[in-house]
Amino acid sequence: AELIRGRTETSRTARPAATPVKSARKVAKAATRTTRASAAPARPRPVSTPPTGRPKTAAVAVPRPPAPPSVLPTVVRPPVPSQAPAKMQFKLGDKAVHPKHGVGEITAVDERELGGTRAVFYVLKILDNGMKVMVPANAAAAGGLRSIMSAKEADAVLDTMRAREVAVDVQPWSRRFRAYTEMVQSGLPHEVAKVLRDMHRLKFDKDLSFGERHLLDRAKSLLMKELAFAKKVPEEKLAAEVASIFQA
Repeated sequence: AELIRGRTETSRTARPAATPVKSARKVAKAATRTTRASAAPARPRPVSTPPTGRPKTAAVAVPRPPAPPSVLPTVVRPPVPSQAPAKMQFKLGDKAVHPKHGVGEITAVDERELGGTRAVFYVLKILDNGMKVMVPANAAAAGGLRSIMSAKEADAVLDTMRAREVAVDVQPWSRRFRAYTEMVQSGLPHEVAKVLRDMHRLKFDKDLSFGERHLLDRAKSLLMKELAFAKKVPEEKLAAEVASIFQA
């Protein structure tokens, strides 16, 4: 045992002493940090600057206006003056021709308010279907309302029916149909007579379409009754005369 203890002590004393390498490295690192800290310039502290702009003022309370009353006051408007009385072209019982509806009778002349203005209106009862149409008296001529044609003018219209010419000769049929429709809508006796003449001639050549029959019926209703009043003959007698013209 003493021999073993002696060997252990000998081995412990025989170990070489530890070199101070690690401690030297630590000292060098610490010196380097100290040198960097001393070499870095000190950052200046920010200096607070006074605020720019207008100085703040204390809020002043503005009194609110009083609320409006729940019931608004009644506004009294002056009455709208009526238009100057127009020159009366028709009187009660007169026959007149409307460009879109044909012959009618003046059954009333009323003064009514329309669009805030008072005006005089003719009340026209259409003889063909009993419909009533109101026409302003001051715009009757501009709207196409006219008197029954004279007997001489009726003879001229019958001569237009006897003519062998064709009023519209364009292609295709859709363009001709549009032209005939505009002629009927014009309400002019000679233009309507041309449509009546051409549709009758077309009827002898082929069966009329729905649109062509409508043009023929419209031309008859607009023209035949006025021609009968103008020539002072019954409408049936005038219709027979027109039929003989187209069969010749």
